[in-house]
Amino acid sequence: MNECIDINIRKELINFRPDDSRVITKFFTPGNNNREYNIISRILTLSEKESEKILVQTIARFEHRHRNIKRIFKDNFERINTEGDLSMLSLNQKLLIGAYFTMEYSIESAALFNPSIVPAPSQDTGSGLLNVIISFRAVGEGHISSIVFRKGKINEKGILDVETKSATVEKAKIIPNHTYQKESFISKLKELKSYDLVKDIFDNLLDEFTYKELLESIARFKKKKEKKKKKVVSEKVPRYIQTIEVLEWLAESTYSVQFDKGLDISGRVLFPMSKNDSKGLEDARFVLFTDTNGSKRYYATYTAYNGRTILPQLIETEDFVNFKITTLNGKGSQNKGMALFPEKIKGKYAMISRNDNENLFIMFSDDIYYWENPQLLKEPELYWEFFQIGNSGSPLKTEKGWLLITHGVGPVRSYYLGAVLLDLKNPQKVIARLEEPLLMADENERDGYVPNVVYSCGAIIHNKRLIIPYAMSDTRSGIASLLLNDLLCKMKTV
Repeated sequence: MNECIDINIRKELINFRPDDSRVITKFFTPGNNNREYNIISRILTLSEKESEKILVQTIARFEHRHRNIKRIFKDNFERINTEGDLSMLSLNQKLLIGAYFTMEYSIESAALFNPSIVPAPSQDTGSGLLNVIISFRAVGEGHISSIVFRKGKINEKGILDVETKSATVEKAKIIPNHTYQKESFISKLKELKSYDLVKDIFDNLLDEFTYKELLESIARFKKKKEKKKKKVVSEKVPRYIQTIEVLEWLAESTYSVQFDKGLDISGRVLFPMSKNDSKGLEDARFVLFTDTNGSKRYYATYTAYNGRTILPQLIETEDFVNFKITTLNGKGSQNKGMALFPEKIKGKYAMISRNDNENLFIMFSDDIYYWENPQLLKEPELYWEFFQIGNSGSPLKTEKGWLLITHGVGPVRSYYLGAVLLDLKNPQKVIARLEEPLLMADENERDGYVPNVVYSCGAIIHNKRLIIPYAMSDTRSGIASLLLNDLLCKMKTV
């Protein structure tokens, strides 16, 4: 048997750093109707000539930073003009009012970290190059997280070349009147033991329904309840009202968005769109999933955060232009760090998770949106993971087994990357592990928002090399690569 050589990890010169010049626009309001009225009143005191001059100056300052600044101003005016009282104003007045209720937001002014990497939908056949898409968690003012992308190529030597990022950055546009599947809502409400309270709402809906149809059915249900309501109510807030709030919460957590196809992928930003992710879309673990019929689709598990609670969610896309966002249901859909296998195992979807904040678990399901019965996969065993362990992206298929890059937390809350090998046919079984950390923060990587951390949300294998994009101290990101066989050789059978 050949003796294993030390793993030679090559850290690329390329560095992904936060760039505060990358800005999107957001609707901006003082949140007070009286103040909104006062602002609009002041604007309307301006003469037509004064209004036009201010508008022209404002457009000139911002039109090179956003592709359609007039449309942005007009849309934000409409958000203020909900009652239609201002509909008779001139277009210039509407645009100027909209400008006052618009702000710029620097999406990655604080951090650009926790990357994952997948093959791009389009490849240069026979070139020896692999086109890839890298996703990042971008953090700006108020610690709001979004998902951004970069496009690049990996050559036959495993060296990544990244294309220049777009100067124009845009949020996705939500697709109105998204459709929902009745079965997934019923499953979640049954899990919460509250379906029977609102069964009549679903009896009035088709198996596939729109948001508008849901609201209409809820209104009809409430009206019937009001007619039957007794004079004396034992509950301060009826349980069915609380269940309806959960139902509306689920609907708002499931939506579809799209980008303009002409916008470069580095200009596309998945920014919070619902109440559940109002503070961020965190740590997306993208994977290219191949179904049993050979069809391919990208999925990403991520954590939605509203400032108080977290919610595991799923992103789906085929082209990185159109995205579907869905809530993950079931008792197994808990906590952070879910990572989907890139294919089914014995006809079932498979998922790595960390349901108890400490150990690694594995789950199987017939339904990609519903997860139950997490089974313990691995506990912290080594000194650099005694505090907790988790995954660092979806498992990678190799001839010797499923390679799972892990992260462990050790002394002084230092994060390390490690590796375990799972049986190909039975991934519930750990067959080998790396005894020492695979990657740790170098001296020049230790300082940042959260010191002493290396972290990844997904790696890739190309031409027998393992390429790992990784975050440095929750601030910036880099790329490490190594020969796959060197790693597999160093792993100890368990």
